[in-house]
Formats: sequence, structure tokens, C-alpha cells
Amino acid sequence: MTGTSPLIPPPAPLSMPTQVLSSRPDARHSAPGMQTRLARLLTFGGSLLMTIFASGQMHGILFSELAGNPITVTVILWMLLALFSLTFGWIALTASAALAGLLCGHAVLRSVADAPLRGRTVLLMPIHNEVPSNASASLRAMAEDLQSRNLAHHFEIFLLSDTSDPAIWREEARTVRLLREQLDTIMPVWYRRRDRNTARKAGNIREFITRWGERYDYMVVLDADSLITADTLATLVREMDADSSAGILQTLPGIYGSQTLFARLQQFSGVIYGPVFARGLCAWQGDDGNYWGHNAILRVRAFAESAGLPQMPGPRPFGGEIRSHDFVEAALLRRAGWTVRMLPNLPGSWEECPPSLSDAAVRDRRWAQGNVQHLGVLSARGLRWPSRAHMLMGVMNYLMSPLWLAMVLIGLVLSAPIAAGVNALSFDFYSMLNLFLATLFLLFLPKILGLGRALLNSEISRTVGRKRLLLGFMVELLFSVLHAPIVMMQHTRHMWEIIRGQDSGWSAQQRRGTELQWQRMLRQHAGHTLLGLLMVVYLQWLSSPLLYWMLPMIIGLILSIPLSALSGSRLLADWLMARGLLLTPEEYSVPPVMERQRHLMKTVN
Repeated sequence: MTGTSPLIPPPAPLSMPTQVLSSRPDARHSAPGMQTRLARLLTFGGSLLMTIFASGQMHGILFSELAGNPITVTVILWMLLALFSLTFGWIALTASAALAGLLCGHAVLRSVADAPLRGRTVLLMPIHNEVPSNASASLRAMAEDLQSRNLAHHFEIFLLSDTSDPAIWREEARTVRLLREQLDTIMPVWYRRRDRNTARKAGNIREFITRWGERYDYMVVLDADSLITADTLATLVREMDADSSAGILQTLPGIYGSQTLFARLQQFSGVIYGPVFARGLCAWQGDDGNYWGHNAILRVRAFAESAGLPQMPGPRPFGGEIRSHDFVEAALLRRAGWTVRMLPNLPGSWEECPPSLSDAAVRDRRWAQGNVQHLGVLSARGLRWPSRAHMLMGVMNYLMSPLWLAMVLIGLVLSAPIAAGVNALSFDFYSMLNLFLATLFLLFLPKILGLGRALLNSEISRTVGRKRLLLGFMVELLFSVLHAPIVMMQHTRHMWEIIRGQDSGWSAQQRRGTELQWQRMLRQHAGHTLLGLLMVVYLQWLSSPLLYWMLPMIIGLILSIPLSALSGSRLLADWLMARGLLLTPEEYSVPPVMERQRHLMKTVN
């Protein structure tokens, strides 16, 4: 395979027709099991009951003293009640799902351990202006890990490049040739770069299938920062072999390689809270699961037959190619009768995290636009209701921020005297306090359950230590509270830009920390700081007790510039690590594939 051998394999085309959203496919779907139905009842029924009760309590508080106040106040109060119901309902849904996962989220493997692998699988890595040596190190580490299990002959590697920077793609070609030499006796390595980046990542994979899809049974879709152990890859293939109806199996990727404060907070959260959220999601979705675009295995023929994405009508940002393609691809496969499952208890799957709040905001901007675009897909015929729920929940992840901000602003308006000669509104303090505490309890319940699970987990408590777990929990909780209003403002801006028709573009994702840019910090967060200061002055002028209720939010906004700067700090991350805080089990006992990847990256870089 070395020397003058081609960089692409012989043609093996597989048709991938464009799906017609207005046409219902002829497909059969098995009824969900009792465990899934119970989880759905607990998740959606429980959250609905809690929201109705809380909304009733809020109605009694808001409308207890309306005498002498104008009709405009009544309208504002109804707006506040509606916003409260929506935001509380979202919090209740997350809490109910976490409880459902605790009771019903026991996903089991359907394959036999150590069964021989039957299918041919490609490790498929689409890349776009990435650091070639880093992607190569990950692929080589995975290939060598498979070789150590005597499984490498079942797999091939294929890099699909959409790189537009000439210097990077020249380095890509050189790096791929070197990787082919290094893995010459282990695994085939292929590489193709497109000149025209039609439909971005989804178009890249579609072109791969139409040219070489017949060559493979399964494809494990990777991001440039993905890392998966040989045992996990083998389990994914065995699950596909054992279940002929499986279209997608999604792993729960952990975060690794974190070097900054923000990334370490996310990495710690993923280990402590991630399984709680994942098991809750897995419990109610059952076979109607979702796909996150990477660290998952897909049946190539099923994907080709069912997931050819159409162009959405109209101009950007709502029209054009579908951005968050993964949600839609999962929905289309499920529509065609294939199952889409998640394996939340399967370890050995990782990805990297944006290094700072600002870098995460850039990624979130693309995701927000893609998720909003899903509103145009909801009317597609034949979609399963959980698939529609996934899309709506994806939109609500970003829509909650402007709703939260609107509720805060209405609360500020109601804090002031309405007009001369009209009584200012006063609410039952103790009733409001009880409702506030109940909301906080539900908000933090998934984190509390995650902490409890970690403390009871023998491996986590033994490696990390219970005291360090508790201290890490408090550090993460502090920063999550302070970061929340900043993220609220960022997401609100995203939604405003999308409504105005502003496109997100397609920039390379930042995966490593960069030098701090204070001008960038000021430009992004000066408005947040000003808003926080205005809130303090306004509430202090009114001598309003609302100041104390809103203090965490106000502090986060006022300190948004230093908090954003600290989020990308390696120094603070190293200081916390030196004291054993925010560490994860993989850092005490590094998996061989991760250790090998790090060694290869250090050797090259």
C-alpha cells in the first residue's frame, strides 16, 4: 500500500437518493417496550404535572393583589406567568428525565461478548482546516489499539477533507502518506480532498457513500478530536452484527485532553453529571434515539437509503443545506424503520471541548442556527414523535435564554411603581420564596443525582476520592452559576442574529487554548457588564428586595469580562489540578489508547 499506491480505494458506488419530506415511506415500527413507555410517562407526564402545579402557585402569587392597578399591569402579569411556565417546564422536564433515567435507564447490550466481527467497518473522519498531525495521531492510536486486540483487519481508515487552506491541505497530504507508511501492515488508510465543499460535512459523507459506500457494512463517524478504544469499537460492530434493524448506535463521548479552566469544568461535568442526563435521555427515547454526528456507528446501507438530505427552501439562515444534519439524519432513519439507539454505559469514547466561553459561543452559534432550521423539518411526513421532540428540544436549548432574559426584564418593570397614584405590586414573600426554592431544587437535581452516583461509584470514588469529588462539585457549581447569565446573553444574541437572517458561516473549530485577547473580551462582554451595573443601580434606587434574588445573575454579568478571560486560563486549570480538583478517573489511570495518542502528538508537535 506504500509507494505509488493510490490515496483512494477502487470505486464501489452506493446510491443515496434525496429524501422527500412530504412523502411518507412504507415502514413498520415495533411498539416501544414497557420500560420505555414508563420512562416517557415519568418524563413528560411528571414534568407536565409539576409545571401545572407550579404555574397555579405562581398565578395565585401574581394575581392576589390587582385592585387599583390598570389593565396593562394585568397583561404584563400574564406575560410573566407564561414565561415562568415555559422556563419552569423546561427545568421540570430535565429533572423528570433524570429521575426516569435513574429508574428506567438500564440500556443493555444485545450482542455476545467476544463474538467474532462479521462486517467491514470504516473509521470515517471528515476534517476541515484541522491540525493534520493531531488527527493522524488519534487515528494511528486507534489503529494500533485494534491491532493489539487482533481486530485491525476488520477496519479501514478514511479521511475526508474539506480543507480550504492550501498550506493545511498540503500538510494533510504529507501527513496521510506518513500515516499510510506507519500503518502499512496494520490497516488501509485512504484520503480524499474535495475541491468544492458542497453541503459541508453532510455533503462530504454523502459523496463518500456515493463513491465507496458499497465497500463497507458500517461506518464509525469521527470528528477530528474523536478517540475510541478498540474494545468499544468492537462492541459497536458486534451490536450492529447482532441487531439487523439497527441503523445508528450512539456512544456517550466523554471529554479528554482539557487544558483550560472551561474545558476542565466541562470534562468534570461530563464524568459526574453526564451519565445522569444520558441515561434519562436513553430511557425515554428507546429505539427513537438521536445522533450527535460523531463517535457513533452507522449501517451504511440504511444511511444511504434513508438519510439523503434535501435542500430547505428559502434563503439562509433557514433555507439552503441543513446545518445540524445529524438530528435530521437520525429522524429520517427512524422514519424508514431503522432503530436509533444510544449506549450511555459504554465507556471508551471521547472528544475534546472548546477551550473557553468565547470559543464555545462560536460553536453554539452554528448549532443554534442549525437547530432553528429544524423547525422547517418538523412537518415532514412519517416522523416519529420522539424525533420531533428531539428537534424541538434542540431549539428550546437556545430559545430558553431569551425567554429567561424576558422574564427578568418584566420582573424589573414590575418592581417599579406603575404610575402616580397607583399602588406598586407586592407579592407574598414566603410563597414566592418557596416557589423559588422548589425551582432551584429541580434545577440542581440532576447535578445532585450525578454527585450521588459518583460518590457511590467505587471506581470514581477510589481514584478521585470523595473529598476531592465534593470540592470539585462545589467549584463546578460556582462557575456554572456565574457562567449561566453570560451564556444566556450569548444565546440571546445568537437567536437575534438568526431572526435577522445573519448566517453563521463555517469556520474551523478551535480545539486548543489561544493567547488571551482583551479587545475580543471587551467587544463580546462590555454590554453584559453594563447591563449588570444598570440592574444594580436600578434595584438599589428602588430599594427592591429583588436585588438579593438576582444577585448571582448580576454578579455573573458584571464580572463577565474577567470570567470569560479566566475560562480560557491554563494557569488556573493547572492550579486546580495540582490540588486534585476537577480531575477524572482517566487522568489517574490513563487508557492505553489515550496514552499512545498523547505520545504521538508530543513526538510530532
